[in-house]
Amino acid sequence: MDSTPSPSSASPFDMVSGALGQYMPRGGAAAAAGSADPQGDSAARQRVHANPAPGRQEQILGAVNLDRDLRITRCNLDAPVFAGVEAVTGSRFVDLLPPWDVPTVTRRLLQVLETGEPHVARVQRLRRSDGSELVVSMSILAAAAPQEGLTVTLIAMARRLHLYAAETAIGTSLDIGETAQSLAESLLAWGDVAAIDLDFAVWTGEMLTERPQGRIHLRRAALVPDRAWPDGYVTPGDDLPGDASRLLSQAIRRDDAAQAIVIPGREAIERVLGSPRLVRALVPGDQAAGVACVPLVLDGAPPVVLGVAEVWRRADRPFDDSELLDLQELVARTSHHVDLARQHQREHTQVLALQRRLLPRSGDDTIETAGVYQPATPDSAGVGGDWANSFPLPDGRTALMVGDVVGHGLGAAATMGQLSMEARALLSAGLAPDEVLEHLDETVTLLDDADTGLAAGYSALGSTCCIAVYDPVSHHVALSSAGHLPPILVPPDGPAGPVAVRPHPGLGAEFALREPFDVHAFAAPPGSLLALYTDGLVEDPDLSIDEGIGRLADAASAVHPWDALQPAARRVVSALAPGRQRDDVTLLLARMVGYRKGDTATWRLPARADAAARARTLVSALLGRWRIRDDTRDSVLLVASELVTNAVRFADGPLTVRLIRTGHGLLCEVGDTGSGRPRLGRRGLLDDGGRGLRVVHGLTTRWGVRWTDTGKVVWASVAR
Repeated sequence: MDSTPSPSSASPFDMVSGALGQYMPRGGAAAAAGSADPQGDSAARQRVHANPAPGRQEQILGAVNLDRDLRITRCNLDAPVFAGVEAVTGSRFVDLLPPWDVPTVTRRLLQVLETGEPHVARVQRLRRSDGSELVVSMSILAAAAPQEGLTVTLIAMARRLHLYAAETAIGTSLDIGETAQSLAESLLAWGDVAAIDLDFAVWTGEMLTERPQGRIHLRRAALVPDRAWPDGYVTPGDDLPGDASRLLSQAIRRDDAAQAIVIPGREAIERVLGSPRLVRALVPGDQAAGVACVPLVLDGAPPVVLGVAEVWRRADRPFDDSELLDLQELVARTSHHVDLARQHQREHTQVLALQRRLLPRSGDDTIETAGVYQPATPDSAGVGGDWANSFPLPDGRTALMVGDVVGHGLGAAATMGQLSMEARALLSAGLAPDEVLEHLDETVTLLDDADTGLAAGYSALGSTCCIAVYDPVSHHVALSSAGHLPPILVPPDGPAGPVAVRPHPGLGAEFALREPFDVHAFAAPPGSLLALYTDGLVEDPDLSIDEGIGRLADAASAVHPWDALQPAARRVVSALAPGRQRDDVTLLLARMVGYRKGDTATWRLPARADAAARARTLVSALLGRWRIRDDTRDSVLLVASELVTNAVRFADGPLTVRLIRTGHGLLCEVGDTGSGRPRLGRRGLLDDGGRGLRVVHGLTTRWGVRWTDTGKVVWASVAR
């Protein structure tokens, strides 16, 4: 027919109009083709209504084209079902909507106009000229280039189609608030106001095992339409008054069975509620109103009531039996979506709790730390395996870690927690960063081994990790990386840039790709800033990864030495995180402080029989200058003497003795070239072996061993 668009036209409007051509008479097609004459549009519509073509009663699809100002440029609403919907060329599209829907729909239209991403299957009402309303399924599409603007497709909602479309729309989100909002918007087709009130346990994601025996604690999860409600009315996020929760829970559980109830008019509602305060809280508006309350029930033995859906309408439009059946069917079909959202809320809460536990604390006297974690999406599906942590090691150093575990959700969170805790234990036991990564590499391989039963359908192969250990005495950092992006170092008197870390495959790489992990040591004088991060912070589709790292270096350089670190970390993330975030973002900032030169002393002694006496003399003189109490001084002298004696007895080569004055005590370290590990074993009555370690164990708060390239260091902490 003449109304069929040419093949060169590829706009959504033209494709819809072409599909409608077989139903459109010549006059209607002219209007669809874009007549600029509003009267012509009206006349064509009148001709269609007066002389419907055979089969046209089945037509329920229409289309409207909008310019960038959201004004109608073309329309194809000539089917009889759209009678009275006055889509006049040049008028605003939102003039077709009920006033309370205008802000929400305008927001959706502008969003599609800006991003180009379609918004589909929104259940929407359109106003007719006689004051009635038409329920449609509305989809918003960006116009195809070179045209600008939008195409809005409208499907008039027959009842069964409405139920199908509503169920489809409600199941698209795993967020409780969005799921409840979608359900409320679908229920609006049967009334003037719709509300969803959920059990507080559902809202928080708690486990529901059976129907509550007492009253249900209800919280409002959704309310439509979006309008300015009077003071005192319960809006989303508010808890219903206790007596209102009791009344609703008793009503929907009459005779111990969840069922829908209808209160037909204002007088009956006021009589049931029994209080002007409850009327103000629950009844939308002053006009006479009736309400249908439909419970959201999760099938089971016994069934569990998740909440209640309320549909309010004017008293002159009473609910008939078929409408109540449709309401109950829709709510019954979608209750499991609400429960799925509850389960994901529970998972989301657990994963976030774990990730917050791994975020760094504020640091100590030798280092300041701050961390930011920003998930890509608010729901649990977007909570991934990014993690960062910092913690003091028992020998006075500080460990900084950041990692990115493959995947999302609880599987990634469990692996993330396991790797983080294993790394912390190994670092605290004195292993170097490269040795820790070797153990983590083996752990990831074991987790992916189906024979161990630990994989459970989840693979962590390819996860990345970076570990840095800061020594506040030497002001050096030892760093190892497994496939992770290089940290950014901002020295106090030089340009910022990435640390030159040798690239390495991620954890769990194939055996042929595995290489020894390197340790990269570099100076970090007091005032230096080290930034560890995950790829979500620097990845941008419009930039190369090197440009993203360069932007991070610039942002980190802008952090002033006197800036509070936590606000500075948030500013860096805000400046760099992409507007449309596709991945989780994690940033760990560490400002090196170190010990003052006067709080440390280091001596090198030959491994001779008089080494212990020489160490006591040197340590005693230093403790005198530090004005340490006599009882603490005696303990430190004895500990230093025993550690040096053991080093002379069991190791070769020169000894290094180091004493550090910390904020909580004194740390004594003795380094040697031996490879044996001192152990505190059981001792018989006449066994003299191991007496020195028992003395050290009794006088210190903690002691341990860490390994170096040339041997080991035995350290012991004495409280002041």
